[in-house]
Amino acid sequence: MSITDDPAVSVRFVVTIDGIELGSFNTCEGLGCEVVLEQREEGGNNGHVWQLPTRLKYSTVKLSRPLTRDTEKVAKWFASMTTGFSRKTAHIEARTGDGEMVARWGLLEVVPVRWTGPTFNPESPRVAIETIEIAHHGYVTEA
Repeated sequence: MSITDDPAVSVRFVVTIDGIELGSFNTCEGLGCEVVLEQREEGGNNGHVWQLPTRLKYSTVKLSRPLTRDTEKVAKWFASMTTGFSRKTAHIEARTGDGEMVARWGLLEVVPVRWTGPTFNPESPRVAIETIEIAHHGYVTEA
């Protein structure tokens, strides 16, 4: 297998919320879920403690990228929260450098949590990075 055939090289993450594309992001952290367990001790059974699954807990997803013209789309989405909002469905697609989709995740009932803009400091010039953080209530199962 050559390097160009490896789908993990140069991955970018394209985010779409109810059909509105927010653009490509360089990093994506937090995709996952956790089963919350409740421990129960059974009287007379000292050999173990029962681990009972109760619910799923989803972590927030953080996406980062250098500032682009798509930053305006993110700002509009966050600003729309001040006039009320409805929970939306989001899709995150992992794509190779040539645009081929490697994987796709659908997130249910997305809510924006935080937008962090770049730090501008003339003493240490760096690429201006923005980060968005979104919460969700589960994954979409697609056929």
